Amino acid sequence: QVQLVESGGGSVQAGGSLRLSCAASGVILWINDMGWYRQAPGKQRELVARITDGGTSNYADDVKGRFTISRDNSKKIVYLQMNSLKPADTAVYYCNALITTGLGRSAAGYWGQGTQVTVSS
Repeated sequence: QVQLVESGGGSVQAGGSLRLSCAASGVILWINDMGWYRQAPGKQRELVARITDGGTSNYADDVKGRFTISRDNSKKIVYLQMNSLKPADTAVYYCNALITTGLGRSAAGYWGQGTQVTVSS
């Protein structure tokens, strides 16, 4: 069974920084894409950033230049460094990963439980 466990959320003032981490564990043959999504109250879950196993990343327009996604393949961890945080960044942040669990098996998407990020003005 695969688990994704996020950490690093919290409360900060506008302009501050946080670093989120997400560690994958379980029966894992290979992790393809990894990413971060967020969901604010009353809104749909949206992509924040994704990174491929080769290190290619893409970002939502409103976080470009402020957030940086990275990953450590050997540790099966994906990070999200968030700088210059704004109140509009307040949301529950979810880790997502596309994981292959065995030979001959298709990759499947997994989600973490979410971590709250609150930015006050």
